[in-house]
Amino acid sequence: MRRIFTALLLSCGFANAAHAQADSLMNMLNDAPVKKEAVSATFKATRIINGSSVENLGAGVLDFRISHRFGQLNQGAENFFGLDNATTRLGLDYGITKWLMIGLGHSTLNKENDGFLKARILSQKNAGMPVTLSYAGSVSVQTTKAPTLPAGDKWLFTNRLYYTNQVLIARKISNALSLQLMPTLVHYNLVDSTKFSNNTLAIGIGGRIKVSKRIAITGEYYYRVTNADLFYSGQKTYNALAIGVDIETGGHVFQMMLTNSPGITDRTFIGQTTDSWEKGALHFGFNISRVFTIVKPREFRDKAEEPRSW
Repeated sequence: MRRIFTALLLSCGFANAAHAQADSLMNMLNDAPVKKEAVSATFKATRIINGSSVENLGAGVLDFRISHRFGQLNQGAENFFGLDNATTRLGLDYGITKWLMIGLGHSTLNKENDGFLKARILSQKNAGMPVTLSYAGSVSVQTTKAPTLPAGDKWLFTNRLYYTNQVLIARKISNALSLQLMPTLVHYNLVDSTKFSNNTLAIGIGGRIKVSKRIAITGEYYYRVTNADLFYSGQKTYNALAIGVDIETGGHVFQMMLTNSPGITDRTFIGQTTDSWEKGALHFGFNISRVFTIVKPREFRDKAEEPRSW
């Protein structure tokens, strides 16, 4: 009986020791620092709809983009509900590094050429940094024929130039939801300075709701803080609002949208949109993106050079 009692005491002691050791191990695991990793795929493409997202192309990746905005849907059957009138932009974007990309494009509206760069400053992490922060800057030049001016007046090349500066602040809240804030300053070299400022300050907000692995609903709105009553070509302008759908298919991202802006470049859709949702002056449009790897990442190049073992 004494031996049995002694065995029970020893068993309890071993059990208590094992339990204490397990608790100590769990405490060590709980106290271990969380590995900080960058959050990826905040958006599906480098544009939300019209405006830039915080997404960048990878280093050595070329993105060929076709953007199309048809005429007003309320134009009726005579103009095939806007399909007979369209604005097109062709663009080439390139990732120089994983945090810096550049791009060039041409738009048929006002025969406009544009160039831009986008640089990621901070990246959202799963622990620590709560947002991704980027800067986007662009310049565009209108190449339409110079207007006829009164005798003695001179048309300057600088009258054709426009500049945009943006801070992009985004957070991927969950796998399904991402939001972005876009404080924006658009500078127009030529305006009626007696009525308007050369600088238009706008606050943009955009987002994405993922509904499946390859499909997402997107939206963006730009509210003009200054120059809200700006006139363009003798017409009143409105804040730009767009709602779209992203469809990812391998190397393509196909974006369809409804927007009140026929313009595609920053300066046109932010400050010079002359159509209104309230009046039914909406435009159907789409963006098609096709990416090509021009320069392979070093780790893939190194693997390709390694001899095969049979």
